[in-house]
Amino acid sequence: MSEIFLVAAVARNGIIGADNDMPWHISSDLKHFKALTAGTPMIMGRRTFQSLPGILPGRPHIVITRDPEFQAEGATVVGSLEVGLELAERLAGDLGSDGVAIIGGGQIYTMGLSLADRLEITEVQADPEGDAHFPEIDPSIWQEVSRVSGERSERDSAGFEFVTYRRRAA
Repeated sequence: MSEIFLVAAVARNGIIGADNDMPWHISSDLKHFKALTAGTPMIMGRRTFQSLPGILPGRPHIVITRDPEFQAEGATVVGSLEVGLELAERLAGDLGSDGVAIIGGGQIYTMGLSLADRLEITEVQADPEGDAHFPEIDPSIWQEVSRVSGERSERDSAGFEFVTYRRRAA
């Protein structure tokens, strides 16, 4: 069974998006995201898929939507997270990957949180306005196991830290 992990950049106020885009630009986080997801199937909602600059190389894209007419060139479209996870599990095996990444958006994170083994959160040191939120990370369920301060460059619009959480043993 593959490890299921959520990858998200989350502002201090819980915002992850505004008008189907990120309300910040952090080049270092994009590199971190690429490293975390390389060679790993990625599950996302339709709006998250549409916000991407295109198909990200080296990782299968699985798009969840309730719209039976929606088509996504270069990706596989499914109707539920459960079907997406079954497909991702098979693809992970084919790729020799031990993980499946859930990459957004807010509704998909909320559904995936109860199934995840690990959270890879970029804590963005900003309080932007937005319309998409990350669900609350309950410390009775999630244990912080790693925190690395990001090195902010001139290409980063906010400070940030890379934080890893693991599900606590039941």
